[in-house]
Order: sequence, then structure tokens, then C-alpha cells
Amino acid sequence: MTTSSIRIFAGSLAKQRIAEYGLQAADVAVIPAAAGGPKGLILQKLDQWLFGSWLPQAPRERTLIGASIGSWRMAAAACADPVAGFQRLGDLYCGQTYPENPDTDCVTREISGMLDQLIGGYEQEILRNPSYHLHILTNRGLRHLQFTNSLNAEKTAFARAALANLRGRDHLAAHLERVVFSDQRDTLTWLQTAFDAFSTVFTPLQSGNLRQALLASGTLPLIMNKVSGIPAAPQGQYWDGGIIDYHLAFPYHRLGQDQLVLYPHFAPYLVPGWLDKALPWRRTHRAPFRDWMQNVILIAPSNDFLRTLPRGKLPDRKDFSYHGLNHQRRIQDWKIAMSEAERLRDDLIRFIEKPDPAQIHAL
Repeated sequence: MTTSSIRIFAGSLAKQRIAEYGLQAADVAVIPAAAGGPKGLILQKLDQWLFGSWLPQAPRERTLIGASIGSWRMAAAACADPVAGFQRLGDLYCGQTYPENPDTDCVTREISGMLDQLIGGYEQEILRNPSYHLHILTNRGLRHLQFTNSLNAEKTAFARAALANLRGRDHLAAHLERVVFSDQRDTLTWLQTAFDAFSTVFTPLQSGNLRQALLASGTLPLIMNKVSGIPAAPQGQYWDGGIIDYHLAFPYHRLGQDQLVLYPHFAPYLVPGWLDKALPWRRTHRAPFRDWMQNVILIAPSNDFLRTLPRGKLPDRKDFSYHGLNHQRRIQDWKIAMSEAERLRDDLIRFIEKPDPAQIHAL
């Protein structure tokens, strides 16, 4: 018996819906996309099929929401030709090269150039897509993170934020707020009412701030230059949206039981914030997150699949230091992983064509 390359997880309502009707494109209302850097590359072939073939079979308005590379993936999805958009993103992301010990200016230039090529000339396609409404997650600094005029000040401020988060996510809310650059055609009523301790500001996503919002969403603290002066947004300093919302643990249950959330993901679990990665008790199997996932379907690579990849793992940021200046070897490994991930797509297609309830795990 062939082992599947994917694991499928579903909340109780989503599992019931699949049991009754199968996994139907028409039921998919929201597609979240996690932060996670190079890990997101493993979803390229799956993304291309979902947005290029499957979802267009049942056209409807859908919410695309992402942080960091997740926001870049969703921007690619909203292009008129999403297959080409995801190909562009994969090629550009793999093609990053850095000297030894790059400074923040160097990394910021590289990522800025990548985004210019990713969305340059496609802005209106993304913003006016009749089916997909894009929402980009960023974090704005508060207190000591509101005005950091040196790298040392930024280090100190983020150290304070990390210590606050260790006490509890509610304490991190004193240091950062969530700013969502939001397609105004989509009211996001299910996200508008407060659901955690973080203040959340919704600001219009428009042609004048699309690029800067995408840059801010992926701006890693201490590795890239903070982003400021974003048009139509609150004044301040902006960083990676994944700091607060690493895996987008949101109250999806507010959507209603017949509105499903399809979550292509690189992990079989959700971690609320980037600073929670080393804190397994923060994962979403605990309340309140557990109750928010009733209508979520999460698709993740299986452990058997991961063992077939170069070095037996997903691409990740540590590959930059592991391969050093041997850029071609890193690029080769990442592209091999992306090519192998065709199996994720093919196994999901097989499941959709012949749903097997025994293959669905509790989320």
C-alpha cells in the first residue's frame, strides 16, 4: 500500500461536511497562509493547482489572508495567472543570494528587489481580482518598539517583548499591535470583533501601499530594516506579521458551519506567534484556539514525505548558514523539494476524487 504524502486534519464541523458532501471547492470561503520563510516553498505545486485549477471550478468571493511569506503566496494567488505568480515567487525566493554575514541593508535590498519582480506590473490584478480579496498581516511597534533609532535599541526592545511573551501572549500585546492591510470589498466581520489581547487596526490595502505592506509583513526583526511611512497606515515602525500571527490562529468558527477554511500548511499543527515556537503548550490543541478550528481543513506534508526531501526536512532559513556561499547547492536542494511536492498535489487530488474519512485526523 502506497503511503500518502499528505496528512489531512479537520475540525468537527469540517469533518462532518466532508463526510456528507466530500471536499467541495464551493464550500471554501477562506484560505490562510502562514509565516515560515522557505518552508512555504513546499506548497508551490499544491498552490498552483488549487488556485489555477480547482478553486476556479467553483468561482466565488474568497478571503486570502497571510503573514510574511504567506502574504507573498496570497499575493501570487490573486494574480490573474496564479500559476505563473507562484512560479515567479518560487524562482525569486530560491534565487536569493547573500554574502557572508549580510547586514540589514543588504537583506532589505534583496527582499525589496524580489517583491518588485513578484508584483511589479501586477498590482491592479491583485487588488481588483473579482474572486480573491487579499489581507496582509503586519505588526506595528508599541512602547519601546515604537521608536527604535539603532540596532541595539531594537535588540533591547525585542528582548523585552520576548520576555513579556514568555509570561503570556497577553503581555506581548503591550509591545506590538496587529495591523491588517485589508481589501475594502471584504469586511472580515468574523475578524473585526476582538478575539485576543492584541489591538487590531484595519487599514485599506491600495496600490500606494501594497508593496510596502508586503515588505513589512516579511520584515524580520534585527535581520532587515524596519518599515515606516506606509501610506494610509498608522505612523510607526512595522515588522513581520508572523511575530503575533505565525500560523494565523484566528476565530474561524465565526464564519459559520457551511463556510470552510482550507489551510495548506507545512506543519501538522498551528503555533499562534513566532515567539511561541519553542513553547509547545501554546499550540492550538488548547483553548481557546481548539474551539476556533471547527470548520478548518488543514493539509500538511506527512513525515514519510519529509524523509524523502534533501537532508530529510523542509527548506528553512538555517539552510542559508548551512550552505554558506554555496548558493547553487542550496538552490538545487530547494528546487528538488519543490519538485517532489508534486506528490502533495496529486495525493490531495486523489482524496478529493475519492474521500476517505479514515484519512482525516482530528484538528
